[in-house]
Amino acid sequence: MPPVVMDAISEEKVAKLLDFNHKLDIGLLDSVVTLMYSSTGSQQQMAQQVLTTLKEHPDAWTRVDSILEYSGNQQSKYYALQILENLIKTRWKVLPREQCEGIKRYIVGLVIKTSSNPQMLESEKVYLGKLNMILVQILKHEWPKNWPSFISDIVGSSKSNESLCQNNMVILKLLSEEVFEFNSGQLTQVKARHLKDNMCAEFSLIFQLCQHVLDNSQNAPLVAATLETLLKFTHWIPLGYLFQTKLIATLVHKFLNVPMFRNVTLKCLTEIAGVQTSEYNDQFVQLFCLTTERLKEMLPISTNIREAYQRGRDDEQNFIQNLSLFYCTFLREHASLVETSSALQGHFSDALTYLVLISEVDEVEIFKICLEYWNSLCTELYRENPFVSVLPEVGRPDRRRVYWPVLSSLRRIMISRMAKPEEVLVVENEQGEVVREFMKDTDSVALYKSMRETLVYLTHLDPVETERVITEKLLRQVDGSEWSWKNLSTLCWAVGSISGAMNEDDERRFIVVVIRELLGLCEHKQGKDNKAIVAANIMYVVGQYPRFLRAHWRFLKTVVNKLFEFMHETHEGVQDMACDTFIKIANKCRRQFVQLQAGEVTPFVEEILCNLSSIICDLQPAQVHTFYEALGMMIGAQPDRQQQDIMIEQLFCLPNQEPDTVRQLSVLLRTNVSACRSLGHPYVRQLGRNFMDMLSLYKLLSEDISKAVVAHGELVAKQPLIRAMRGVKKETLRLLDCWVGRSTDPALVSDKFVPPLCEAVLLDYQRNVASAREPEVLALLATIVSKLGEQASQHVPPMLDAVFECTLEMLSQDQHEFPEHRLNLFTLLEAVTQSCFTTLIRLPTDRLRIVLESVLWAVRHSLRSVSETGLSIVLRLLQKVDCLDPAAAGQFHANFFMSLLQHLFSVLTDPLQAGQLSQVSSVLCLMFSLCERDRLHTQLQASVSNSEFVLQSLSALLSEAYPHLQRPQIAVFVQGCFSFNADQKRFREHLRDFLVQIREFTGEDLSDLYLEEQQEEIRRAQEAKLAQQCTVPGILNPHEVQDAMED
Repeated sequence: MPPVVMDAISEEKVAKLLDFNHKLDIGLLDSVVTLMYSSTGSQQQMAQQVLTTLKEHPDAWTRVDSILEYSGNQQSKYYALQILENLIKTRWKVLPREQCEGIKRYIVGLVIKTSSNPQMLESEKVYLGKLNMILVQILKHEWPKNWPSFISDIVGSSKSNESLCQNNMVILKLLSEEVFEFNSGQLTQVKARHLKDNMCAEFSLIFQLCQHVLDNSQNAPLVAATLETLLKFTHWIPLGYLFQTKLIATLVHKFLNVPMFRNVTLKCLTEIAGVQTSEYNDQFVQLFCLTTERLKEMLPISTNIREAYQRGRDDEQNFIQNLSLFYCTFLREHASLVETSSALQGHFSDALTYLVLISEVDEVEIFKICLEYWNSLCTELYRENPFVSVLPEVGRPDRRRVYWPVLSSLRRIMISRMAKPEEVLVVENEQGEVVREFMKDTDSVALYKSMRETLVYLTHLDPVETERVITEKLLRQVDGSEWSWKNLSTLCWAVGSISGAMNEDDERRFIVVVIRELLGLCEHKQGKDNKAIVAANIMYVVGQYPRFLRAHWRFLKTVVNKLFEFMHETHEGVQDMACDTFIKIANKCRRQFVQLQAGEVTPFVEEILCNLSSIICDLQPAQVHTFYEALGMMIGAQPDRQQQDIMIEQLFCLPNQEPDTVRQLSVLLRTNVSACRSLGHPYVRQLGRNFMDMLSLYKLLSEDISKAVVAHGELVAKQPLIRAMRGVKKETLRLLDCWVGRSTDPALVSDKFVPPLCEAVLLDYQRNVASAREPEVLALLATIVSKLGEQASQHVPPMLDAVFECTLEMLSQDQHEFPEHRLNLFTLLEAVTQSCFTTLIRLPTDRLRIVLESVLWAVRHSLRSVSETGLSIVLRLLQKVDCLDPAAAGQFHANFFMSLLQHLFSVLTDPLQAGQLSQVSSVLCLMFSLCERDRLHTQLQASVSNSEFVLQSLSALLSEAYPHLQRPQIAVFVQGCFSFNADQKRFREHLRDFLVQIREFTGEDLSDLYLEEQQEEIRRAQEAKLAQQCTVPGILNPHEVQDAMED
């Protein structure tokens, strides 16, 4: 029957679809599904709602067979299979046994029917793929206990029909993936182990089938499917099947040179090459030799692989990638078997030549594969003889002599392909334009770090060769024979990457030549783009050689003056790089700027301070902030306090001028923040001058903002003037936060700064409307508490009185409003817990309860940073309580232990909080450990031990929350929490297993959960713990120790 055309979904039609007392109208369902996938807007939403409601109905699975048999809509069939898959994953155990068998037979019948016909196998590929997946989900429940003959069944059926055999190979591959690769979070560890053991035990039948197909079949799709399945098997099957059969020879001689099979065959050989064992060294050598000989026939060693890759089809390009994987894997694991054998030198040399040629391919992913191997090789060669570099041929260590010709080629590749470092901001874009880069290319940065490390090792191995290659390439840039922006940049990135890899004398000679040539290039090149590229590379190179700059003052001064010139260059990105390079040099060479150098009248920093306005006149505010931070580093290195104070006065001459607007004031405050960040405590000289004025201005601005809000409503806060005024308040708070965090005199902070600060800030925060409260206040208070520690005890109560409850009221209105306030409030509580715990624990019980409830609320929050902070507070709190005297600790645990435990289990079992398992596990592990070691110092329940009480309470809680779990399951889980609390990793895995169990309904048959094995593992853990305790005299209660006096 053709589907009914639906313009709207009436309530009558919806009711008809959801009425399970009548036969399902397949045409109506098809039309709803069609509406879902073809319409938009409200109609699509309504269709989705109907289908979701139908899918969630507990009896929806009873409709599946009708849909699959009578529907002509592929999307409807797929929808039906989704219903069935959901049933199998969550409710299989509660179905009656006969229904399970019926569903199993039905799915097997559909799979056989669909896959036995070669035409249907191809045309129904998506539908059959879903059927296969459902069958595998059933197998995870049924095999081996309820379906012990599965392996023999599937192998036997495969011999009757080639297309059926092809699909059976897919099923076996899926099963292998589910058991060995994707079982985390889907199967308990014990169950996954049992399935793996059964797969290995019955693998002989599967292997015989694979071998039979590979030896005899002429059906190309079947052979391809068999090879793909074999690929999934190679990393877990017993090694005898790989090395004691003719598998390797079959793969190499029969399939490696066949275009259709060569990629999957090479992947299989790569997996075999990656096996780590010393039992089959001869077979590994045979694998290497056979494969290399066959590859030389397929891809002669004289081939220009770089060009071949560019011209090649997708499968040919994939083959080159797989070839790189094969050789990198083999040589990383088994190079020692072939590198020193004179009989194998030809094959070994060919393998290295292939890798060098592949490393030249212009494809980043392939290059990364080769780079990983080259990096590990160079690391090994260096660490074997770390202080041996250039030696005559006869004096080189054996392994270095073997690899020496290859390393020479590799050096050139690394230098010519060096990736862009993070510091470089002026780049050539895809259109060939020189532009400022705003977004960091994280892939490029990671690639640079790996290439840099490799080139550093190569330089250690032969610094003379590295210097020669770089110098030759640089001269070709100067004479124009190889000039291009890309070539110059990669060369300079390589130069910068080897800083520190040569001895100091060689490095001095080398870098003088490089900088001299680059400066000459900058003078001679015409055009702003050319000069910008050269300038960017000069700045990068000089910034990478602080050791050289520190030792050569004249050169350092010349470089810095050149940077000051670049700060007036208007080309995009050049000023940014000049400022970034200046701060890098200031950080590494700060003392050179404040010392009186030979031939100078004054320290260079004084010259900079005198010319400050002319140097920074063309810079943007953010660049000025960077410049001031660099100067702060220099001035901070001045050992003479009096001279330092004079320099600080000079530094702030410009920022201390009266601003014309509120926005200018905000910019000046940010300048102060940047300088304070690098000056540290000495900034008190500038702060002392302005502190009281800043607080007065803070109060004044707060009053004006409050008046505006009262007069015009909260929307006035979005007006430019009010936003600018709030910006000044924020920057003031950030400045104070910055200085307090870097102060070295906690007493000064506590006595002179905190009282007036709290008077100005706390009352304003408490009285202000929610939208006008600055989150930076909470961050500042957290910094004060962390810096002062117990000295903050007198300040913490008024701080909490002013900010805690009013902030909590703000946050409780909406889960997503005020995210900064939310995080900063709990950061403050974390600081109080860590640094001022005594004050916190002495709060009245009711007040402490509110604090803890707020922390538990944070733990359950959807914002991960808030949740992590909440969990960190709970963990620190429990650790601190454990250090209290027994009376105080007992009072805390009596009031809060069980409540904390219940809330944490609520978080643990919440699917939305799955990402917090590690932290929740740490806290729960500590709690069970405290309980078991009798560290609660209180009786949670009269007449019963704390461990027994927690066991009973938690079992009752879980039984109520998850009625589908059986009592033995819960008992094993709770007992395991006590047994595994000495091993955090094992404890976390125990929790993860439990989460797997609660996500599926379980019927009476518990054998599939392997409870006996879990109980045995728990028993062994308890025995191991007891044995360890017995080795420490006195750790056990004397009544727990059996001695010779007892019978």
